[in-house]
Amino acid sequence: QVQLVESGGGLVQTGGSLRLSCAASGRTLRNYSLGWFRQAPGKEREFVAALNWSGTSTRYADSVKGRFTISRDNAKNTVYLQMNSLEPEDTAVYYCAARAGSSYTYFTARSYDNWGQGTQVTVSS
Repeated sequence: QVQLVESGGGLVQTGGSLRLSCAASGRTLRNYSLGWFRQAPGKEREFVAALNWSGTSTRYADSVKGRFTISRDNAKNTVYLQMNSLEPEDTAVYYCAARAGSSYTYFTARSYDNWGQGTQVTVSS
C-alpha cells in the first residue's frame, strides 16, 4: 500500500495558477499509474488528469485540457498537477490517486485503490 499526501491548494483569483503536489510514501511511485480527481460541494468526484507509470501517456478531462498539466518526479516520489488559467468552476477538493503496475491511463475513480486525503482549491471571481 502506498500513502499519498496532497499539498499546494489554496485561494487564488480567476486566471491565476497553482501547483498541487502529491507525495508518496511506503512504496515507490515508479510502477504506478497516477491520477488527479476533484469533487465540488454537492457534486460527484470527477476525473481531472491521468499519467501512466512510464510517463509516456497522459489523459485530461475536456474541461481542463490546455490549462492543466500532470507530471511526475520519480526521484522525489511525487506527482504534480500544474493548474493555469484557473476559473471559479475549478473550485473543489483535489485528490491524487495511484494504481499499481500499468502502462495505461485510467479516468474512472474505481480504477484506483490508493487515495490521498485531498487539498482544497478555491478560485474567486
